[in-house]
Amino acid sequence: MRDDDTRDEDTGEDPRYEAVRSRDGRFDGAFFFAVETTGIYCRPSCPAVTPKRANVRFFATAAAAQGSGFRACRRCRPDAVPGSAEWNVRADVVGRAMRLIADGVVDREGVAGLAGRLGYSARQVQRQLTAELGAGPVALARAQRAHTARVLVQTTDLPITEIAFASGFASVRQFNDTIRAVYASTPSELRAAAATKSGRARRTATPNAGIPLRLAHRGPYQAGPVFDLLQREAVPGVEEVGGPPGARTYRRTLRLPYGTGIVAVDERPGTARTGSGAHPGGWLDARLHLTDPRDLTTAVQRLRRQFDLDADPYAVDERLGTDPVLAPLVAARPGLRSPGTADPEELAVRALVGRVEAERLVRRYGKALDAPCGSLTHLFPEPAVLAGAEPGGTLGALTAALADHAVRLDPGADRDDAQDALRAVPGLDARTIAEIRTRALGDPDVAPPGADVPDSWRPWRSYALNHLRAAGKWEFR
Repeated sequence: MRDDDTRDEDTGEDPRYEAVRSRDGRFDGAFFFAVETTGIYCRPSCPAVTPKRANVRFFATAAAAQGSGFRACRRCRPDAVPGSAEWNVRADVVGRAMRLIADGVVDREGVAGLAGRLGYSARQVQRQLTAELGAGPVALARAQRAHTARVLVQTTDLPITEIAFASGFASVRQFNDTIRAVYASTPSELRAAAATKSGRARRTATPNAGIPLRLAHRGPYQAGPVFDLLQREAVPGVEEVGGPPGARTYRRTLRLPYGTGIVAVDERPGTARTGSGAHPGGWLDARLHLTDPRDLTTAVQRLRRQFDLDADPYAVDERLGTDPVLAPLVAARPGLRSPGTADPEELAVRALVGRVEAERLVRRYGKALDAPCGSLTHLFPEPAVLAGAEPGGTLGALTAALADHAVRLDPGADRDDAQDALRAVPGLDARTIAEIRTRALGDPDVAPPGADVPDSWRPWRSYALNHLRAAGKWEFR
C-alpha cells in the first residue's frame, strides 16, 4: 500500500515526513517509512541520515513494507517497535483482527479461523486488511513470524531447524527465504552478528535462565503503579512480586496454546527522555520459560496487554492534561498505564471472587506445574474445570458461560457483545462487568457505573480513573 498523499491542510507538509526528519520516536510503530534508493524500511526515529522526501514511501505496517520488497534496517530494527496503539483502541473488525493476529491465531488456525472468530468471510477480512493496511492476514502473520524467529535466533541456542517451526513457519525453506528477504541475512549470519555486536556476548537463553526479552514501550512509563497493582492482586501459587519498590520482579505462570510458561518481568524506575531529537520510549526486561517455544509470540503479546505496553501515552496525557482536576495528576505521573491481563478468563473469575477466594480456587482446582519454580506451583483453573467443580451461584454461571463461549473475552472479541453476554450472567453486577471490560478486554474508555465521570475524559476514561486511584482519590474495590 503506497500512501504518499497525507498533507497538513494548513501548511501542505506531510506530518509523517516531519516526524522522520525530527526522528520523533512517538510515532514508532504508528507507521513505517522506506527508502527507495536503499531498499530499506525503518521506524520514524531511525538515527540514519534523513532521506530526501522524493525517495520516501510510507506504510501502515511492517508487513506492507516487506510486501513491497523492502528489508528491515539493521540500525533501528523496525520490527522491534511497540505495536500501534490504534489496534488497542479500535473496536472495528480491523482492530480486532490485528489483536488476534498478534496473539498468533493465523499461525494456529489459519485465515479461516481468524475470519470465523471475527464473524466475517475470509475474503472480507483479506479485503479490509489489505485496503487499510496494505497487507493481508497471511503477510501480517509472516512479518510477526520473522520477528519471533529473529528473537529466537539471537537469544537462544536452539537449532535453526527447531526455530523455523517454533516461529510458525511451515518449512525450513520458507523460514530461510523469509529471513533473507526481511533481514538481508541468513539465520546463521543473524546469530553470528548478535554474538559479536559491540564486542559483547549475546544474552543466551538456557533451560534455567529462559528467553531474555526487552518489551518495548513508547514514551514515559510509570512502572511503580503497575507493579503496585500487581503486588496487591497477586494470587499465591500463580503469581508473586518480590524485591523493593523500584526494583521489583513480577513472576507468574501462563497457560498457552501449546504448553505452559513462567515469566519474570522487572520493574524499571523513571520515565523516558523527552525533547527534540530524543528517542522517547524504553522497555521492561523480561524472561520467559516455555515448555514449547511455539508459544513465544502469544506469550509476548499477552504480556504486552497485561502491562499496557502498546499504549500511546502522548495522546492520553494530552487529552487528560487539559482537565483542571486531572492536569496536576498527569503532570506528576506522565505515561500512567491502564494494566490489562495475560489471561482474560482468569481475570473475569478473579474480578468476581476477589483475591482470597481466587487463592482457594487455585489450591483446590489449579493444575500443578510439571516443574514448579519457587512459589509458582500452579496454573489458574480453567473455566470448564470450575464450572464442573462448583456449578452453583454466580461463579458457576460465569465459568459455564466462559467454557461454552457464550461469553468471549479473547483479543478479537467485540467489546459490546461481550458486555451484553456478561450482563446475561445471573448475579454478575455492573461494577464487576466494568472491571472485566477494562482489564480483560483492554477497553481504554470505561467508567464505573454510577460514577460522575465527565465526557471530556473520553476516550481515555480508564486512564483517568487510574490517575485518580494512583493519587489516592478513588478507592479500589
